[in-house]
This record gives sequence, structure tokens and C-alpha cells, in this order.
Amino acid sequence: MTKHRIYTTSFANVYPFYVKKAERKGRTKAEVDEIIRWLTGYSQDELQVQLEKETDFETFFSEAPQLNSARALIKGVVCGVRVEDIEEPMMREIRYLDKLIDELAKGKAMEKILRK
Repeated sequence: MTKHRIYTTSFANVYPFYVKKAERKGRTKAEVDEIIRWLTGYSQDELQVQLEKETDFETFFSEAPQLNSARALIKGVVCGVRVEDIEEPMMREIRYLDKLIDELAKGKAMEKILRK
């Protein structure tokens, strides 16, 4: 079975789209970074290194220092699919991030996005 192409896509290539989506809705790059750090456990410096290395999505998530256990609380639809119903673990991690960025762009409060 062939891997989905998002797995081999550079995280650094998609990251600017996350930021642009947030900024179009009046949110900030800092908030995007906070969401990524919350989800993955990367520090800001570690996140920057991953971006500079142009790490692919699969490596980005598989090398994440500490995936947040509260990520299982992320529910809803992204790209027409319920994230909680995605069976393939790596795709679910990627869609969790997509869902969090969507919530940010829709104006949801950071405390709710980060499941505090």
C-alpha cells in the first residue's frame, strides 16, 4: 500500500498556509506555534529546527517529543471526515492539527482549542 502524499510532504511547506489561514482571520503566528507546541511537545526552538530541516509530516509527528494526551478530546469534521473516526494513526495526528488550526481561524478561544 502506498503512503498518502501528505506523509512525505515537508511540514515547512504547509506551515505558512497554517499561519496565513490564521492571520486572515485576525489570529497570529504565535498562536499557530502555541497550538503546534501543545499538540506535539516541541519547544519553540525545536519547532524552528524542524521547519529549517524541512522535515516531512510523518517524521515531524513520529519524532514529536510528547504528543499531548488531551488530543483525544479533539472532535469534529475536517476535510469532510470526522477526526475521531480516522483509523490510521498518522493521518489522525495530521488531521488533529488541521482541526486545531480550523478552530483558531474560526475565532475559538485558545483555552478551548487547547482543551484546558
